[in-house]
Amino acid sequence: MGKILYKPLGLLFGALGGVVAGSVFKRLWAVLGHEDEAPRATDKDRSWREVLVAAALQGAIFALVKAAVDRGGAAGTRRLTGAWPD
Repeated sequence: MGKILYKPLGLLFGALGGVVAGSVFKRLWAVLGHEDEAPRATDKDRSWREVLVAAALQGAIFALVKAAVDRGGAAGTRRLTGAWPD
């Protein structure tokens, strides 16, 4: 029962987590980089360093948010059903 409940909610929370992670990254980049937009990998006016730092920061934020959402969803499922979803 826990798996059945967890899958659709996990997908929903994962999508919402992606939106939250994108917003967090955009705000953090604006504070750290003093710019509204992070550099794109194909932006010829940006250095390798800028592009790679932005990509690493974005990846770290997305991974952190995903882990928090997944863990919270599993813990919530256990509270509701008594079983940890696998």
